[in-house]
Amino acid sequence: MIEPLIHGFILALGLILPLGVQNVFVFNQGVLQPRLVKALPVVITASICDTILILVSVLGVSLIMLGSFWFKTILMGGGFVFLMYMGWSTWKSKPNVGGSEVAEKFTFKKQIIFAASVSLLNPHAIMDTVGVIGPSSLKYDGEEKIIFAASCILVSWLWFFCLSLVGRMSGKLDKSGRFVLILNKISAIVMWIAALYLGWSFFK
Repeated sequence: MIEPLIHGFILALGLILPLGVQNVFVFNQGVLQPRLVKALPVVITASICDTILILVSVLGVSLIMLGSFWFKTILMGGGFVFLMYMGWSTWKSKPNVGGSEVAEKFTFKKQIIFAASVSLLNPHAIMDTVGVIGPSSLKYDGEEKIIFAASCILVSWLWFFCLSLVGRMSGKLDKSGRFVLILNKISAIVMWIAALYLGWSFFK
């Protein structure tokens, strides 16, 4: 039982570590929100979305969906449009001292919608989950498969919480608001690059 636990943990950690739109958004909200508890909607939503993707991948349903040309077209098209919009919105954000002005714009409802969007409208995250976690789970059956999936899910929950915590600690050190402004610009660029790469991948 130890093998699927360790295998799932290392595999999921390797997939979630690289800088991406989802990680940037969770970290950004940790920085912007006045208290860590205010960033929890993003953390919980991103974690739930990852949980759904992992379960769907392990169950094999996603392989059927990704076999559809129209499903992939809608997924990538929606992801491209959303990432471009999200990048523009983040680029224009001009926080005052402490970043409270931006934090007010990300209400409870908006945090959930944006977090779900950067998680579920991120085709590369879906492809990674389906292409790596799904096939990797095929070597396990029964209880071992459950442990493998649970281990992958645990990584997501721990990672997003820690990411928002580090963001909150960074935000406390920034008294001028300059760090938040720079972070917004970097976040916007990451989102635009992801959108352009997504479009290039689809039309190549």
